[in-house]
Amino acid sequence: MVSTPHRLVVARHSKAEPYGPTDFERELAARGRADAAAAGEWLAGQGVRADAALVSAAARTVETWEVLSEAAGWSVDAQLDHALYGADEDGVLDLVRLTDEEVGTLVIVGHNPTVGMLAQLLDDGDGPPDAVDRLMRGFPTSATAVFELPATWARAAMGRARLTMFNVGRAGDADS
Repeated sequence: MVSTPHRLVVARHSKAEPYGPTDFERELAARGRADAAAAGEWLAGQGVRADAALVSAAARTVETWEVLSEAAGWSVDAQLDHALYGADEDGVLDLVRLTDEEVGTLVIVGHNPTVGMLAQLLDDGDGPPDAVDRLMRGFPTSATAVFELPATWARAAMGRARLTMFNVGRAGDADS
């Protein structure tokens, strides 16, 4: 039995270069690296600590994770997953359900439209109104939604997670 809710952090990769050898190999732009650091600093400031991470194996998501986790002060080795690159919301939720119950906070770093839709579909609508409103208006690069799940990872479901925080990491913008 889970005595405290699990925490799920859903993050979109930061701003990437417009071109690369392939879409999968596109790297972060300078702004993306700065924004990922801002997102990590915000998470650390909110007291969010990662226990595990599922990260798309694409270059821009891996770089986002590296910069974000360093800025947050986390020392978690991410599980890089090629399936996250093209997964839909249900596919990502299936991966969440496989998470070991000992993991308190799971971070996912992926791509839109999947992570934005996942975050919107997970939301039960009972979170802080400003955060819910901002989430529903879109999920830009460096967006991060933090949810509490009231049950086990295996029972994670759409519409059953409470949004507790939402932020868009932007370097030099403390009010993102």
